[in-house]
Amino acid sequence: MLDIDVVIIGAGAAGLMCAAHAGARGRRVLVIDHANKAGKKILMSGGGNCNFTNLYTEPANFLSQNKHFCKSALARYTQWDFIALVNKHQVPHHEKKLGQLFCDNKSIDILRMLLAECAAVNAEVKLDTAVETIEKVEGGYALQTSAGPMRCQSLVIATGGLSIPSMGATGFGYQVARQFGHTLLPTRAGLVPFTITDQLKDLCNELSGTSVDCLVSCNGKSFRENILFTHRGLSGPAILQISSYWLPGQAVEINLMPDLDAAQWLAQQRNDRPNAELRTLLGEVFTKKMATLIADQWFESKPIKQYTHAELERIATQLSAWQVVPAGTEGYRTAEVTLGGVDTKEVSSKTMESLKSPGLYFIGEVLDVTGHLGGFNFQWAWASGHAAAQFV
Repeated sequence: MLDIDVVIIGAGAAGLMCAAHAGARGRRVLVIDHANKAGKKILMSGGGNCNFTNLYTEPANFLSQNKHFCKSALARYTQWDFIALVNKHQVPHHEKKLGQLFCDNKSIDILRMLLAECAAVNAEVKLDTAVETIEKVEGGYALQTSAGPMRCQSLVIATGGLSIPSMGATGFGYQVARQFGHTLLPTRAGLVPFTITDQLKDLCNELSGTSVDCLVSCNGKSFRENILFTHRGLSGPAILQISSYWLPGQAVEINLMPDLDAAQWLAQQRNDRPNAELRTLLGEVFTKKMATLIADQWFESKPIKQYTHAELERIATQLSAWQVVPAGTEGYRTAEVTLGGVDTKEVSSKTMESLKSPGLYFIGEVLDVTGHLGGFNFQWAWASGHAAAQFV
């Protein structure tokens, strides 16, 4: 029987962060993971360049049914703290846009940094290790694993959510939470592309690969970034962002001309260039292909002077408040995060410890805390991992 102070299940961002900081306090730490490689999602993140934090991180960038929960951990381990760690390890990085920090080289720089921090404090990482049973015992927890039995005083669940099962994601953390009496809030895919199955599918197909700067809104939330037409529907940063706020059956409003007042612009064109075709005018705002398709499919393109005022109003509304009802999302297969999870009302915001089962901790994505796109979910992993590490 291996007897150790802290067992962390999950060798991802939150788990490795927690291990490094708990080890630095002199705790004997073992990280176990069923995968054959640590930090798989770190490696694939940010297109292989790991968008590891955001300069503008604040609680408003996170979704949770308990919106105050994330504040304490984020305040105690900030983006500046993680940037200092990155600089200490001389990991070259840059700001891409909107405060998003990426590695200059590859994501493996961040993983190597975390593993080096663990090694420096003798926190061991054991891969290819499946957990078979967990039991509450006097003074802690007993685990049966494929690497043999073990006991610990503190058990940390850092297993992530359900997103990207091809990277090894499972619902294991939710099973553990349920076993020890925790409430689970409904889970769904977040930061995920929309699928389109109605008459818009042809348009999406035709425009596959076309990207356009838009303002996308749903349920009182708006994001200004690119949308990308795909063979399956709509993707791109603005779509991924709004997907976390969208619910099935709801319409998403897309302003295709966020820098222009569409009605005013059309009236001006009618005044200045009455003989110009609608598709020609739209071709100055969108790609030629997109302009032709929407002019012909939506409006029957003709010289702008031939449209009535009512028709121009309808065109302006379609361009500035295009209503799209997605058929659904691409689901966990391509989702960057999982919304919902362990109810944070039953977890201490200071320590990340279960209020139901002493010595049990939850960190990272398994909790009902989900960040916006742009490095925020990694910052939550660092902050929640650090918070738990001070108390395990």
